[in-house]
Amino acid sequence: MQPVVAVSGGAYPWGAKNVDTDVIIPAHWLKTVTRTGLGRGAFETVRSQPGNIFDDPTYAGSPILIAGDNFGCGSSREHAAWALADMGIKAVIAPSFSDIFSGNAFKNGIVAVVLPQEAIDRLIAVAQDQPITIDLETMTVTTPYQDRFAFTLDPFRRQCLMEGLDEIGLTLARDTAISKYEGAVDESRPWITERRGYEGIAV
Repeated sequence: MQPVVAVSGGAYPWGAKNVDTDVIIPAHWLKTVTRTGLGRGAFETVRSQPGNIFDDPTYAGSPILIAGDNFGCGSSREHAAWALADMGIKAVIAPSFSDIFSGNAFKNGIVAVVLPQEAIDRLIAVAQDQPITIDLETMTVTTPYQDRFAFTLDPFRRQCLMEGLDEIGLTLARDTAISKYEGAVDESRPWITERRGYEGIAV
């Protein structure tokens, strides 16, 4: 996972409420076990409508999505986070998120920023023609118009995002402690390891 210290650039000023995971990525896309290519199916039903925001060249390639309340509700499919990441979304700003989606987003390096509706309304207006910056060091969302909105993140999630640590990375970061523990077990309880000639002994 790549470290995320700040996300800056254009934003899709969508603002839709109660966007469920089936809207983010329809069920027929879930047959894949890879993350690559899911961006093509992201918001498929929305994109089928003429003049939709996701196919507007004004916002093409924007790394930020501005949404409404309860973003990511519905099923627990991690494909929703995969699809957003594959289409280049690095952060979503909304008044609230589904807990499961928020967890999946974090595990896939997507910043889920919670701001009040008044801030969302302002950012939607600014995003029509100006970039937005999300800074995890200062924990703020800012605009070229000197808007400054503070947000909070779980400290552990913030650290993982900034250091680019997923669950595998967290485990590898503790490699020394794990090796030390395994060495102590080898010495104190050799009958549970195969490395001391006790292969085949039932434990």
